[in-house]
Amino acid sequence: MAQKNYCISKETSKQPHNGSNPVNNVCKFFTAIPMQRSRPLQQAEPDLNSRILTAAQHLFARQGFEKTTTRQLAEKAGVAEGTLFRHFDNKKSILAAVVTQGWSEMLTDLLTELSEVASYKAVSKVMQKRMLHLHEHGDMMRVCFMEAQYHPELRERIETDVIGKMQSVTEAFIQTGIDRGVYRSLNPELVARIFLGMFMIAGFSQDTLTEARSPKEQKDMAELLADVFLHGILAPAC
Repeated sequence: MAQKNYCISKETSKQPHNGSNPVNNVCKFFTAIPMQRSRPLQQAEPDLNSRILTAAQHLFARQGFEKTTTRQLAEKAGVAEGTLFRHFDNKKSILAAVVTQGWSEMLTDLLTELSEVASYKAVSKVMQKRMLHLHEHGDMMRVCFMEAQYHPELRERIETDVIGKMQSVTEAFIQTGIDRGVYRSLNPELVARIFLGMFMIAGFSQDTLTEARSPKEQKDMAELLADVFLHGILAPAC
C-alpha cells in the first residue's frame, strides 16, 4: 500500500520567523515503522497476516508471550501451524510485528490530527482521540507493558522507532505554536515530553491497570488534561 502524504495544510504551514517550519519538517522523516516479516506475502494474503497478528495480540495480552504456543496462535487465527512460518521467521518476530503495527497506526493518526487541528488551543480534542485510540489498542498496550521488560531488543525498538518519532512529531507542533506566539517560549522538547507523558499515562493506566472508563469519562479526562497542560492548576488570582 502506498504511503499517504500527511504534510501540513496551508493554514498550519505558515513559515515562522526563522524561515523553517518544524511541523512540515516532520513529513521529511516520518515513515511507517517497518514490520519484522521475513517472507514477502502474496498479494491475496494481507487478511491472513492480519488474522495472525490479531490472534497473537489477544493471546499475548492475556497469557504472555512465553506461555503462548505457536499451536495456540494457529488455532486462534484459524490457520495451520505451518502457515505461521510462511509469514514470520519465528514467534518473536510475531511479537515485534504486533507491537510495531499498533504503534505505527497510532503515530500516523497523531501526525494527521496535529496537522489538521484548527487551533493550537484545541489540545483537548487531540488528547481525547489519543486516549480513545489507546483504549482501542488496549491489548497492544498490555503486550508492550508486559513484554518490553523481558525483551531488551523490543524495548529498544519501541524507544527509538516509536517514542522517538512521537516525541519529534509533538515537538514540531509545540515549536510552531511557540513561533506563532500561542505558547510561551519554553523548551519545546521538554514541553512535548510533558504533553505525551500526561495523556499516555492517563490513557495507558485506564485500560491496563484499572477498569476502562466510559466514553464520557474519557472525554472529561481529556478536557481536564488539556486544561491543566495549557493553564496549570493555580487559580487566576494566585
